[in-house]
Amino acid sequence: MTTTSHAVIDPERRSFVNVPAGSHFPIQNLPYGIFKPTAESAPRVGVAIGEHVLDLALIDDAGLLDGTGAEGRRLFSADVLNPFIAAGGPIWRAVRARVADLLDEGTSRLRDDALLRARALPPVGDVRLQLPVDVGDYTDFYSSREHATNVGTMFRGPENALMPNWLHLPVGYHGRASSIVLDGTPIKRPNGQTRPDDALPPVFGPSRLLDFELELGFFTGTANVLGEPIPVDSALDHVFGLVLVNDWSARDIQKWEYVPLGPFTAKNFATSISPWVVPLDALRPFFRPGPEQRDPRPLPYLVGSGASDAASGLDIRLEVHLSSAAMRAQDPDAAMRISATNAQNLYWSMAQQLAHHTITGCNVRAGDLLASGTISGPQAAERGSLLEIAWRGTEPLTLPTGERRTFLEDGDELTLVGWCEGEGYRVGFGEVRGRILPADPIG
Repeated sequence: MTTTSHAVIDPERRSFVNVPAGSHFPIQNLPYGIFKPTAESAPRVGVAIGEHVLDLALIDDAGLLDGTGAEGRRLFSADVLNPFIAAGGPIWRAVRARVADLLDEGTSRLRDDALLRARALPPVGDVRLQLPVDVGDYTDFYSSREHATNVGTMFRGPENALMPNWLHLPVGYHGRASSIVLDGTPIKRPNGQTRPDDALPPVFGPSRLLDFELELGFFTGTANVLGEPIPVDSALDHVFGLVLVNDWSARDIQKWEYVPLGPFTAKNFATSISPWVVPLDALRPFFRPGPEQRDPRPLPYLVGSGASDAASGLDIRLEVHLSSAAMRAQDPDAAMRISATNAQNLYWSMAQQLAHHTITGCNVRAGDLLASGTISGPQAAERGSLLEIAWRGTEPLTLPTGERRTFLEDGDELTLVGWCEGEGYRVGFGEVRGRILPADPIG
């Protein structure tokens, strides 16, 4: 598989739509989302360009997508991206190429039709974004070696930091698709069973060790048949696009419940994702070689031919910002950056995750979400969770107000951002934000 067969957009290309400097959404990106133009209108598919949204349902009705294979199928009048995702790679690429042509500064068809342009390109501030995909299934991996090593060191000591299987396969667990929520959705502190004192019986109440997890996720597109694994060399052909993911975690609930079967209620209460799905083609210029040394070498089904993208990382810069209620009382826009890392720190790639997920013959469907797990780097400033940043509560984080944090408090707001840096442009994900609300009283 080579990238030349995919619709990667020229880095010199520019749109007639104004794209502010530093925007995450230039013509080289063109991410997909679901939006409502007005409170009364039906949801439909849009593409972000600068500070506007291109209404694909409207331009499809106007005949501007004829010849792409999408015409007449009402793919963009749907209230989720799933029908478009299921249409497959040739239609994804044809639509992306046509949208890029329509938005190009040198193309007059949309640029010079003032009435159509006004209707088809509402400001993003005037629309309501919605969850982009009806997620049928959700799997979360554990693919950052630094994160796994940090956690293992805290709980088992440095000599047993990594479990025996970790370097042989992408470890993961099945999450809860029904509680995946959109950027901006408030996160209610979960109640659950914990055991703060190992000498006493467990207790019930609000989680006291609420945490975030900085992750990326990808949506599967072309499905595989049950019983037929997806080879690592062709796995990326089954990837539609990526989003930012915050897999909120209740560490005290997790500690008590995860043996012997792994995470359960500690992670099923909310997983936040960003609203714009960045197509894989927009990210192809940012693929980088994966880890040079792998000892032990993975089994052949996780290695592939070497000519594929199987062992590649993605050069995506990732940041986490925290603001407390006290910080926002002083300045509504106040926030403190508490982590800055890069997706290149992932040990296991998307292709390897998908190949391992399906090696048993497990079938994935259009719109399934597979997330990376917490992304941490080798430096303390690159840790992707408060569990690591505050090192299990022994190194509290100090906020500008003098407040200290080992885990999240009610009123805290987390914002995750991510972008790739091109020559004179960015391909970004926007952000995913969530504010912690108090737990509901029970009993």
